[in-house]
Amino acid sequence: MRARFFQALLLLLAALVAASCASHAPRKSSGKATQRAYTIKGKTYQPIPNAQGFSEEGYASWYEPGWFSGKTTANGERLRSGDLTCAHKILPMNTMVRVQNLENGRETTVRVNDRGPFVSGRCIDLTPAGAKALGIYGKGTARVRIAVEGDIPGLEEGHLPGPFYVQLGAFAVRENAEILLGRMTRRGYAGSRMQEGDQSGLRLWRVQAGVFASMEEAMAVRELMSVEFPDAFVMAR
Repeated sequence: MRARFFQALLLLLAALVAASCASHAPRKSSGKATQRAYTIKGKTYQPIPNAQGFSEEGYASWYEPGWFSGKTTANGERLRSGDLTCAHKILPMNTMVRVQNLENGRETTVRVNDRGPFVSGRCIDLTPAGAKALGIYGKGTARVRIAVEGDIPGLEEGHLPGPFYVQLGAFAVRENAEILLGRMTRRGYAGSRMQEGDQSGLRLWRVQAGVFASMEEAMAVRELMSVEFPDAFVMAR
């Protein structure tokens, strides 16, 4: 009887351990989940539905070594230092991106599976494998040009219907937002708007230039404004 009792107890413990492991196993997020708008440090980002023709210049950085201890990416994959993957704020998951180091000419191709970087002026975060391929592993950052290549991932949602705006900034002082809004109106962006909202208990006024009928038009304007507003991004509606 005692032997049977201990055998049953061991089986129960094994089942509990298996259930615990299963509940913590990383799961890939659905395409819809990773396309939702999200807010980081008071800024709201709207992932674009189609990356065809997308290009951008800015600074590349790479994940700190401590990030590779059991961390998962935005789409639920395990973050691995040896994989040629990357983080981008708005590109669809699994987009293949060619990254060129403008300081030494070296290139590599990486796949988007995470969100970030959320540091002013930076456009892409790389794994150590990507940083080594571009020659920035020791340096830390470099000016790069990124361009989408290969097959563009399809999304169940299809294209966003618009209209589109380019968000330029968020201000805690309403008067500062009104000044920028006036500048955009005088520049000819008659559909520009100011939206009030709360972020972590802080009231903010967001200035959005517009209005644009297509994603392509909005992306072109964002590119024109990228020097003056490096953190500008396109949003729908």
